Amino acid sequence: MTVSVTPKAAAQIRKALTKRGGGVGLRVAVKTSGCSGYAYALEFADVAAPDDLAFESEGVQLLVDARSLPMLDGTQLDWVREGLNEGFKFSNPNATANCGCGESFAV
Repeated sequence: MTVSVTPKAAAQIRKALTKRGGGVGLRVAVKTSGCSGYAYALEFADVAAPDDLAFESEGVQLLVDARSLPMLDGTQLDWVREGLNEGFKFSNPNATANCGCGESFAV
């Protein structure tokens, strides 16, 4: 099982960690929410939680809790610019449907 990032996403994570003064990496999780059932949750982590699994990708550490990992396995996180907006975009092979707003997904 794995979760990864593209070089552009890794650069943004490193930039954000530097700006906030440090941290061990980015925590990626799934929460129940949205019109499709699940939503991605991102937060910078100062320490790994006891149930976190760590993945090294493009020089950054991603932390995923054991409950979220089956829904995130194989997911790649990218940094994209679409029009005036920019942000993280998930490519999740486990998602069977995505909400029209792009904020939630189903498995």
